Amino acid sequence: MADQRAVAAVRRFNRFYTRQIGVLRKTYLGSPYSLGEMRVLYELAHRDRLTASDVGRALDLDAGYLSRLLRNFEKRGLISRKTSTKDARQSHLALTARGRKLFAPMEERSQRQAGDMLDKLAPTQQARIVEAMTAIERLLSEAPPAQSDAQPRYTLRDPKAGDFGWVVSRHAELYLQEYEWSDPFEGLCAQIVADFVNNFDAKLERCWIAELNGENVGCVMLVKDDQPGVARVRLLLVDPKARGLGLGARLVDECVRFARSVGYRKVTLWTHSVLSAARHVYEKAGFVLTSSEPRHSWGQDVVAEFWDLEL
Repeated sequence: MADQRAVAAVRRFNRFYTRQIGVLRKTYLGSPYSLGEMRVLYELAHRDRLTASDVGRALDLDAGYLSRLLRNFEKRGLISRKTSTKDARQSHLALTARGRKLFAPMEERSQRQAGDMLDKLAPTQQARIVEAMTAIERLLSEAPPAQSDAQPRYTLRDPKAGDFGWVVSRHAELYLQEYEWSDPFEGLCAQIVADFVNNFDAKLERCWIAELNGENVGCVMLVKDDQPGVARVRLLLVDPKARGLGLGARLVDECVRFARSVGYRKVTLWTHSVLSAARHVYEKAGFVLTSSEPRHSWGQDVVAEFWDLEL
């Protein structure tokens, strides 16, 4: 059974957000229609050849309520029905020209409402809001696994006080334990972190910290490279306690997604041949090995590698 404090938190958030977007008002966005009616119009505006059953499944609407709503729309000339050529028992629904004319300004108002809400926040805060909403959508839409198959779930967030020190120390500890990399490797990590913090560009750079059961278990940074239009992946790390959960791939995917969204043309990175798990993640994400060279670094003979992904 769910913790009662968690239940209370969910209910509190629901009350807050329904008020935030005006769900409780008699009509939606100043239109003559309720939110439920506008959601049906949205489905018909953005998807083709829908049947009433399709709409009902997509919105989880009672069949009787939906039938009355569609009849009302048809009576007002907002939708049309066309009998399916494959099954005469079914009809495909579509917005009429009048329906599209009515819906278009509502779509614009909805876009503006969401934009106005986000404009009050700094770019990093906007990114956190979107990330949190994406996590809620993803987690609640997944079918819950059987108890015996349940895996612990990690979350990604922006760094907070103390995280950058953890990034440096955990890199130093793990790479010494697993690869016997010694000084000045910790100094290199510290310099990368210092450069990121001191020169941070919120529009073009990000850092993600992964948490599992309230504990840091992973990180990655995406930073501007010296070459214009190029981003660089730095300090990807997955703690042993979080390996096998797909966290490394998720962190790299977040870097690539963010790089595309802000207009980078290429993502590059520097790694080493001994880091086989990381190399597999990069290759699966579409990165291509462009060059390599043997070196003696951090007390070990290593092969440095350079990988690129064209966006």
